[in-house]
Amino acid sequence: MGKSERYLARIDGRLLRALSHPLRVRILELLREDGPATASGLAKRVGESSGTTSWHLRQLAECGLIADDAERGSRRDRWWKAVHEGDQMRAADFIDDPDLAGPFNAYAHTMIERRHAAEAQFVAEVRDWADEWIDKVSFHDSPLSLTPDEAAALSDEILDVIGRYRRPEKDGDTQVRVHWAAFPRRSRPERP
Repeated sequence: MGKSERYLARIDGRLLRALSHPLRVRILELLREDGPATASGLAKRVGESSGTTSWHLRQLAECGLIADDAERGSRRDRWWKAVHEGDQMRAADFIDDPDLAGPFNAYAHTMIERRHAAEAQFVAEVRDWADEWIDKVSFHDSPLSLTPDEAAALSDEILDVIGRYRRPEKDGDTQVRVHWAAFPRRSRPERP
């Protein structure tokens, strides 16, 4: 499996249906960010029963988003790990398919909620971070005037930059969340 294949799960209709459930998105997020886990361990973290998390883990495994962690586990404890580190989705792949409109909407809203939750948690814990991190954290929001092709090129360049920083974890590293979105907004200027 190549580097980009390891990193990105290209979201198709089958994966979109699987990820249209918010709990599956949360479970996958935990496996990607915190590493392998069991159904019972995940259940405690998400406030569900281990039976519920087991069922959702099997759904994610059927789609190839997670797999058994052969390095861990036993007959008694089944450990799961994420197969990919992230997702890549193009709205154009789903916009004209009425059967995928609902799953697309559910997944997109869940992702926005997860991003908000991650940033809100950081803000709530900001005093807990060491001084060396406080002046390195960045929240950036810039309206730009771009053509659709320029917006796509900007996104490609940002993803290339992120890719240059991707490497195996080393001692002393701290996990950093990077969110990126580029989307159009209708201008609604005030009229006299």
